[in-house]
Amino acid sequence: MKREAFAIPVDSELTLRGDIHTDAAAGDQQPLLIFCHGFKGFKDWGSFPYVADSLAKRGVTTIRFNFTCNGVGESLTEFDELEKFGRNTYAREVADLNVLTEWILSGRLALPDYVKTDRLYVLGHSKGGGDAILFGAGNPNVAGIISWNGIANVNLFDEKLRQKILEDGVGYIPNARTGQEMPITRAVIDDVDQNREAYDLVEKAASMEQPLCIIQGREDFARLVKGSERLHAAAKNSELHWIEGGDHTFGARHPFLGSTEQLEEAIDRTVSFVLPMRA
Repeated sequence: MKREAFAIPVDSELTLRGDIHTDAAAGDQQPLLIFCHGFKGFKDWGSFPYVADSLAKRGVTTIRFNFTCNGVGESLTEFDELEKFGRNTYAREVADLNVLTEWILSGRLALPDYVKTDRLYVLGHSKGGGDAILFGAGNPNVAGIISWNGIANVNLFDEKLRQKILEDGVGYIPNARTGQEMPITRAVIDDVDQNREAYDLVEKAASMEQPLCIIQGREDFARLVKGSERLHAAAKNSELHWIEGGDHTFGARHPFLGSTEQLEEAIDRTVSFVLPMRA
């Protein structure tokens, strides 16, 4: 098993930081999976490094990365760039995925020869599931999409907060783990409102030709449970796997205290989707 960190300069102020997890002993002709974290998430949260290691050991080379405006900078684990977090949009996150994919396909991101970049999968957790669909649906470079407890609606904020942001230009949401008040600016709201049709995740799922794998915890938030059902019903080629007893993070916590039965099942389902002959 090998982990290798990388940093891609996106522009003068944005850097895309990530890690490649790969295992030569797991076989050749390995597909490549990009792992997208969710809202208030980051690549080193809780179980994410473990998940990437587990996938790599089973023959799925995996990249986990931080979106450039997720609020986590060089510290890798602290929200030390709240100004960037406040202006993070879906447009920015999809642009980050385009940059990362361009580096992969052009060979600028060093990958072993046994990794087949023409077998590229995108997995997203929570809000990252929405990013995976927005970026991957209809994208000829993407072979399949996996949603872990993913969103089916890009509007994450209630009307009270939205109104506050529209009136004042900024609103705040608490981070229960860190105690920080995290800003959300009008740019975030405008991005959602001005792209209602383009960001319709259910319609994206309905129009995409690639297979969609939905892995959903039964004990997750009701709106996400119902959203996964809507995505599955709309998609032409999808599979929906229920994780019994699974909450939003499949029982994993930050800092990581060890795996759970539910997390292992989510990993197994992912491997079965990406590598059906090896699972």
